[in-house]
This record gives sequence, structure tokens and C-alpha cells, in this order.
Amino acid sequence: MSQTKYIFVTGGVSSSLGKGIIAASLAKLLQAQKYKVTIQKFDPYINVDPGTLNPYEHGECYVTEDGAETDLDLGHYERFLNEPTSQANNVTTGRVYQSVIEKERRGEFLGKTVQVIPHITNEIKNRMLELSKKRDLDLIITEIGGTVGDIESLPYIEAVRQLKWELGNQNAIVIHLTLIPYLSAAAELKTKPTQHSVKALMESGVNADILVCRTEHHISQNIKDKLALFCNVRSEAVIESIDAETIYEVPLLMQKEGLDKVVLGALNLKKPVFYKMEKWENFLFRLKNPKNKISIGLIGKYIELQDSYKSILESLIHSGVNNNVQIDVKSIHAESIIKSNVKEKMKNLSGIIVAPGFGERGIEGKILAINHVRKNKIPFFWNMSRYANGRN
Repeated sequence: MSQTKYIFVTGGVSSSLGKGIIAASLAKLLQAQKYKVTIQKFDPYINVDPGTLNPYEHGECYVTEDGAETDLDLGHYERFLNEPTSQANNVTTGRVYQSVIEKERRGEFLGKTVQVIPHITNEIKNRMLELSKKRDLDLIITEIGGTVGDIESLPYIEAVRQLKWELGNQNAIVIHLTLIPYLSAAAELKTKPTQHSVKALMESGVNADILVCRTEHHISQNIKDKLALFCNVRSEAVIESIDAETIYEVPLLMQKEGLDKVVLGALNLKKPVFYKMEKWENFLFRLKNPKNKISIGLIGKYIELQDSYKSILESLIHSGVNNNVQIDVKSIHAESIIKSNVKEKMKNLSGIIVAPGFGERGIEGKILAINHVRKNKIPFFWNMSRYANGRN
């Protein structure tokens, strides 16, 4: 392929709609079509990386093979594509500004006034294009963190606008993930929030090429036609993303909706032939039809937020599928474990995982749990590796 194609994924209406899962699902479908694809994530916060962020604020810090401390979505990218990511796959506003300021201090801008446009946006664009310079890739999917309309996201949206203009419409497209809320009082789905979100995106000079609509109920063809009319997209480019029982269903749902077909058509690439994701479907069948069931205790100090231990939970899902076992995870707060209740807390568990964490809080409870399971010959795993570097 003569030129790498770019797919930008933005979000509107609400946060936490699952841009990372949609990006990973699309990448999986394109990978199944033999395209060389990767995903990167741009986060609008000013922290240089998530390594110092409280897990209650941001969920887990995912560490890549090259030691980069990154967003948890990179874990989804790796699990879906079965390929490693790196520092270049996750960029924050803090890293962008740090780089620009360092260049200014070295005099690289020759005394010019350093501004958001063009200096910050140029840095963002360079980071967006960097992966294609390092690897032979057909497609790069770039997830833009945050929600359209947020001040923090504006430089990224502007960089996307510039890149779309520079690369051309057939080399760069935008997928806008949005929400179609259901009002139970009126018993109907509402499209107005999505219309406003798309208009906010257009006010920044960016037109959505494809709409992916998160919904709790199926979207009728009439609603798709209405969204197409008001949002300047083709009807077939309005994709339903209904709530799924597990994130591992999403690639198959997106395949059924024809997301990959629409994307390849928009980028003027060879349209997909019919293909069956047999390994993925087999994984999903085993996930939903386990032969046995066990309980595993997860002992940690951030258990109030499930995303704090996302990779641990996902690894349990994968190991359970591999062994035809449903693993019920019992989350136990380390600070709640004392000598008088440790036996009760560990009751009916087939094993425990003692999760990593920063600082001394919760250590006594973890040690009590480990002492109990060792004496009672209950399997356990304790990840000590991240205590040493003082990270979450």
C-alpha cells in the first residue's frame, strides 16, 4: 500500500461510551481482512503519563513492553489484536506541551511566539503520524480521549481537521461515537443529543463520516435515516452499538452492522469479503458456556472502581475460558481484613490474587490474607513488581 490510511475516533454526548472498545473491535475486523493495523490513544489531561494518577481517578495504569506507563485502553488494544503496544501508542497533553516547551527552550522555533496553532497542533500531528514512520502499516486508528465540546479536546480536534485536509478525505476519516438515550416515560429513543454533538464537531471544522450509536434498545431504520439526514452521513454509515453482555461480543456486533465495510468503502480500499471469525466465536462460546465454576478473591485497595484492576480481571476471564471455567471474582478490600475476620473473608475461595498498589495502606490486610492461605494451602498470586518503582 502506497500510503497509510487514518481513522480518528471521537466521542460525544457522554464520556465512558466505549471508544476504546469500538476502536479495538474495528481494528480486529480490519486485521481479520489481512490489513496491518494498530491503534493509538490521545488523552487530553495535562499529566505526562497516567503513572502518577490515582486509580480511583483514572483506573489502572497499563505498562507496555517498553516500560511506558499508559492508559488502560492500551490493554484492550493488545488483548483484541494480540500485538504489543508502546510509548508511541499513548500520548497525553502533558507530553505534547512538555515536548513543545523543551523545543522552545532549545531555540528550535527561532524566537517565534509559541502558540496552540501551529506549534501544539503540529506536535500532535507529528505524534499521530509517527507510528507510520516506524512501522509498515496499512491503517492507524487514533482514539481521541474526552468528549467533543470539552476545552481540553479542542487542540486534538483541530489537529484532526488539519490532517483530514492535508491527507484528503479518502486517506483520513472520522468515526463519531455517540449516545442515543432512551426515555422510559416517553418510551422512545432520542436523537437530539447526537445531533447537537455532531454539530459541535462541525463547529470545529470536522465532519463525522460514520456515526456509531451506543444504545440500550435497537435503532430502527427510520431513526438511522433521521440521523443520516441531520448529521450529514449516509444511512449505511449510521452504526448501531447496542449494549452487549461482554465486550468480546462487540467485534461480532460491529461486523454484523457492517462497520468494517463502511470504513473500507470510505477509505477507497478493497471491500471485505465474507469471513468468519472462528477463533473469536469459539472464545465467545466457551466464555458463555463454562463447564465448571470457581471463586477467586481479589484483594486490593482500589476495589471500589472496577477499572483499577482491569487487566487482572480480564486475565481471569481469559484464563477461565482457556480452562472451561467461570471465574467469579470476589473483591475484598485489603483494609477490611483483620485477624478476627480473615478466615471468614477467605471462606469458599479456590485461590486469591493480591493486587499491587502504591504506599503502605492496606499492606497489613494483604499480609494477613497471604499468611492465612499459605497455612491452609490455598493458591495465591502476589504481584510485588510495582511496589519497587512507587507507581500505582
